Amino acid sequence: MTGRPGRTGKSGSQASAGDLLELVRSGRAVTRGALQQATGLSRATVGQRLDRLFRAGWLREGAGGPVGSPLGGRPSITLEFDGSHAVVLAADLDTRHARAAVLTLTGEILAERSGALVIEDGPEAVLGELGRWFAGALAEAGHRAAEVCGIGLAVPGPVDRESGRVVQPPIMPGWDGYDIRGRLSRAFTEHTGAPAVPVLVDNDANLMAYGEQRAGYPDCAAFALVKVSTGIGAGVVVDGSIYRGVDGGAGDIGHIRVGAEALCRCGSYGCLAAVASGGAVARRLTEAGVPAASGSDVRDLLAAGHPEAAALAREAGRRVGDVLATVVTLLNPGVLMIAGDLAGTPFLTGVRELLYQRALPRSTARLEVVTSRLGERAALAGAGALVVEHLYAPWRVEERLAALGV
Repeated sequence: MTGRPGRTGKSGSQASAGDLLELVRSGRAVTRGALQQATGLSRATVGQRLDRLFRAGWLREGAGGPVGSPLGGRPSITLEFDGSHAVVLAADLDTRHARAAVLTLTGEILAERSGALVIEDGPEAVLGELGRWFAGALAEAGHRAAEVCGIGLAVPGPVDRESGRVVQPPIMPGWDGYDIRGRLSRAFTEHTGAPAVPVLVDNDANLMAYGEQRAGYPDCAAFALVKVSTGIGAGVVVDGSIYRGVDGGAGDIGHIRVGAEALCRCGSYGCLAAVASGGAVARRLTEAGVPAASGSDVRDLLAAGHPEAAALAREAGRRVGDVLATVVTLLNPGVLMIAGDLAGTPFLTGVRELLYQRALPRSTARLEVVTSRLGERAALAGAGALVVEHLYAPWRVEERLAALGV
C-alpha cells in the first residue's frame, strides 16, 4: 500500500495519464491548456493521454462550459473526474455497533445500513455479516456489485498499514493479526457473486480525521481528531495525509499513563482510557446506581440532560484535556476536533479548561477546538476517500489503464 514514483508535478514526457487525472481531480488544472502549462507536455501528448482516461470512463467534459485558456486563443472546455463510473463500499466498526454504506467516488452516500454488531463475536462472524449488509445496501442503492471498485473498513484498533491487520488491539479480542482483508473480500464475493476487489483497513480515528479534514478543513495543514467512545484514540492528518507512525500505532493516546489506579482493558493500570473513556464513565455511572453498559449509553444520558452523567463527562474531559495539552504542544495543529460518544458540551468544557490552562499560549493561539461536523458518518467518509485515493493514485492509474487495455 505504500506510494510509488509517479506523483503529480512531473514535467515533460514523464507526466503520465495518471498525473493528468490527479491534476484534474485536485482542481489544479481542469483544461487541456492548463494541463499543458502544468506539465510541459505538447498539445498532442496531452490529447493522447486524456483520450485513454476518456475511454476508461474516468474523465468527462465538465458541465460548467468553456473557460478562458491560459495559453490564449478560444475558450477551453473544462474537464472533470467522472465519479459515476464506479462505487465504493465503506464500513465503520465500533465495539457494539456498525455502519455500512455505498458511496460515490466523490463521497456521496447512496445507501446506508447500521445496527448492532458486537466486535467481541470475532472477525469471522462480524465480517461475514458486513458482507450481507453490503449486498443489501447495493440493492437499495440500485447498483450492481460489479460496479464496486473497492472496500474501506474502519476498526477500533491499531492497524499495520502494509498487512491491513490489527496489532494487539485492546478492545478487539480475537482480532489480533487476523486477515481482515481476505475475510471481508470473501464475504463480499459470497454475498454478491462479484469478483474480489481491493480492501483497505485503517484505524477508525484515523479515518474519522481524514474524512473530517477533507470535508470541512481542507486547508488545515495539521489536523487532529480525538474520538472518545468505549475507548480513546486520535487521528492526525498532516499536509493532507494520515500520519500513522512506524507501524500504525500513532494516535493511541488512550493508553498514556495518567497516574490513576484503574485497570485498563489492555491489562495495564493508569491508562487514560481507564478513567476518561465512555466505557469508564459508564462504569462509574453504574456504580452510582445509573445503569450504563457503554459509551453509547452515556451519550443517551447526556442527550437527556442527566446531571450525574454531565458531571462525570466534564471530569473525563478535564483528564483528556490535560493529556491534549502535551499533544497540542507537540503537533501544533490548527484544528483539534472532539468526536465520539462523549463529544458534547460537558466533555468539551472540561477539555478546554485543562487544555488552555496547561498548554503554552503559543500552542493554542491559532487553535480551533471544535466538535465533529460529519458525526457518525465521519469514518465512512474517510474510508471511502481512502479507497479512492488508493485506486486513483497516479502510478496505480497507469497499472489499471494497462489492465483495461486502454
